[in-house]
Amino acid sequence: MRAAWVLLAALAALSAYYVYLPLPGTMSDRWKLMLLDATFRAVQQTCHLIHYLRLSHHLIVINYLICTFDKLKSVSSEDINITDAVFDGVEVRVFEPPVKRDERLKRSVVYIHGGGWALASARTSLYNNLCRIMAESLNAVVVSVEYRRVPEVCFPEQFHDALRATKHFLQPDILAEYSVDPSRIAISGDSAGGNLAAAVCQQLSKDEHLTIRPKLQALIYPVLQAFDFNTPSYQQNMNMPVLPRFVMINYWIDYFNGNYDLAHSLLINNHTALDVGQALSFRGRLNWTSLLPSSFKKNYKPVIQTTGKAEIIEEIPALLDVRAVPLLAENETLQLQPKTYILTCENDVLRDDGVMYAKRLENAGVEVTLDHFEDCFHGCMIFTIWPTDFSAGVQTRNSYIKWLDENL
Repeated sequence: MRAAWVLLAALAALSAYYVYLPLPGTMSDRWKLMLLDATFRAVQQTCHLIHYLRLSHHLIVINYLICTFDKLKSVSSEDINITDAVFDGVEVRVFEPPVKRDERLKRSVVYIHGGGWALASARTSLYNNLCRIMAESLNAVVVSVEYRRVPEVCFPEQFHDALRATKHFLQPDILAEYSVDPSRIAISGDSAGGNLAAAVCQQLSKDEHLTIRPKLQALIYPVLQAFDFNTPSYQQNMNMPVLPRFVMINYWIDYFNGNYDLAHSLLINNHTALDVGQALSFRGRLNWTSLLPSSFKKNYKPVIQTTGKAEIIEEIPALLDVRAVPLLAENETLQLQPKTYILTCENDVLRDDGVMYAKRLENAGVEVTLDHFEDCFHGCMIFTIWPTDFSAGVQTRNSYIKWLDENL
């Protein structure tokens, strides 16, 4: 009996050691976040072992587990009509509020979900719930894009899917079918979906044949660059829950169908060293020492290698492709962007991506709202359903929807 108690105490100590992380005291729901992160890490480690044993791709296994867990949840949608459709070969889920008396046209949001271009789905309860609440709160038609994911396809197919679906929806006859006001359409997304939303918005702004364009873009903690993995937020939050730096780098490698052996070189910015000629013309567009306020720069120093590995860019040219890294777009493209909302979280490696994009857009003459949350973390906005319900999720979601309501 005594041995059993000793074993139990040892297991409890090991569990506490695995779960505990030293998080900032200002962060909300700290212990709940530790438990969520411990679950993520356990799932990822198990799935990577399955991948290592060549039983299946780890991302396929993770998505299978997400879908299995998701079946345990049910989200009510009594007041919203939810239908699945295909827009120019791309699956979408459409959320339509009921028609009100004397109402002619509704506003609309094209939403692109996150998940590292690889995980989650427009059909999971987390995004189903978010889009349903958006449709109800805004009395708007919400189109959630179900782009194909890694490893089924890699860049640029996710971008092409999001672009095709959006352009299809922007056709006058399609908007009329859904009773949408052509002058009141936003494009939005979170994390990797924010990346796709920004890239699609840039592409639409340059399409001379397009007659209807988005009025707004709203980007939620977007990932916008793979040029510098040592911005202050990457250094400050390198081990932060949900999205540590090495996980983000691996998402990029998966997106580009690259080799994991390059991860360390990317981490120390060997791919954008001073002797890598392909990167020289982009350096001025991502100089965080001038784009970030001092409150974000703190005492962090730039990591710029004198000599690096030009072969990385030769092997993965998409690292400098603006369709994948919208923050590197030229000023002439940024000047064409619509009124913009960018939500960032202090405890997020991607914080500076959003802040730098906001500054570049402002410098280009675009009206920008930067909505920064000191106590929140990456991905928090979709975590509003038990058991992954966070006050940070409700706080950020309400602020995001409020901005859309006031500006769309």
